Amino acid sequence: MATTSWVPVPEGSPFTVHNLPYGVFSLPDEEPRVGVAIGDHVLDLAPLAASEYADFAGVFTVPSLNPFMALGSRAWHAVRHWVTERLTDEAFRSLVEPELVPADQVRLHLPFEVADYVDFYASEHHATRLGRLLRPNEPPLTPNWRHLPIGYHGRAGTVAVSGTPVLRPYGQHLAPGGTVPAFGPSTRLDLEAEVGFVVGTPTAAGQRVSVDEVRQYVFGVVLVNDWSARDLQAWEARPLGPFLGKSFRTSVSPWVVPLAALDAAALPPPAQDPAPLPHLRGSDDFGLDLDLEVSINDQVVARPRYADMYWTPAQMLAHLTSNGAALRTGDLLASGTVSGPGEGESGCLMELTAGGTKPLTLADGSTRAFLENGDVVTIRATAPAPGGGRLGLGAVTGQIRPPGP
Repeated sequence: MATTSWVPVPEGSPFTVHNLPYGVFSLPDEEPRVGVAIGDHVLDLAPLAASEYADFAGVFTVPSLNPFMALGSRAWHAVRHWVTERLTDEAFRSLVEPELVPADQVRLHLPFEVADYVDFYASEHHATRLGRLLRPNEPPLTPNWRHLPIGYHGRAGTVAVSGTPVLRPYGQHLAPGGTVPAFGPSTRLDLEAEVGFVVGTPTAAGQRVSVDEVRQYVFGVVLVNDWSARDLQAWEARPLGPFLGKSFRTSVSPWVVPLAALDAAALPPPAQDPAPLPHLRGSDDFGLDLDLEVSINDQVVARPRYADMYWTPAQMLAHLTSNGAALRTGDLLASGTVSGPGEGESGCLMELTAGGTKPLTLADGSTRAFLENGDVVTIRATAPAPGGGRLGLGAVTGQIRPPGP
């Protein structure tokens, strides 16, 4: 099969024929439906599939990827081959070209219905830095950290597509040196650059997924900003962990990059000491070579690398199901903040500003210890493409708005 598309793809576009991410789009006065991004266009899958009398055409007429994802990995690979063939073989051009919609004409929606949302804490660098900031008189990593991927259950109902405004949350917080909490808008609002993994294939209660089975269950990858109110989080998080400091908003990118598109980004799993227990080991485990970029008001402030993560996506999935908890189509597993060892490789302001004590200076001369109203945060990521070059995961963006009444 050809490796170039007859559809014009601008130089540097994140959406080459090696990518072909799925999303949900709409045109004015039309219902949302499923499409695939290619260059500066969106391929409208429903009418194309219907014109070929494909038995899977119906899953693309709905405003969610869930029905398609629920078909399972054999269907994912078959449809990916079908789309690739039609975008690379000139013989299909007259059939496909009428279904290409300019991307600047469409509205993008949340690409899947979020069933459950689980956020992990998979970066050793992030966990170590936060441990030093929050527990200066204790070891930075808790005793269990290197034995299992720590995580918490978030609020699926507040996951929103990129571009959705982020209202500054209210909550309880304790002023430095104070003894009695106050209630009001967060003053330490932070970003968290993360990578999310979208489950397609469900499991039955009691079924455990092994490390080597991740490709059968994870449909694709999105970028995630798990907005965090650090002052609310610090007051409420002991002993049960994040709650209102996280649940007000989580943003995801509108395009879901198929896991199959990231084969060239697969890396050997990281060295782990001590060796994980048997249920967190496998012969087909992998890391991912993803380069993230975080900007505030169009100024790049960090470039974390997902290759530096300690726990792998497969280990997170295996741990999630190790007690028999069932997976559902649309489950979202986020990695936790992606941070590396070097300066400028931290995926949140809490790290970048040392807990607010060393503010960043932006291009306009203003400083940021934490986010201010009006700030626009954008996270992008790229990955190696087959045969060289890069493909992109798109972007997730959000603007901080003043709190509601």
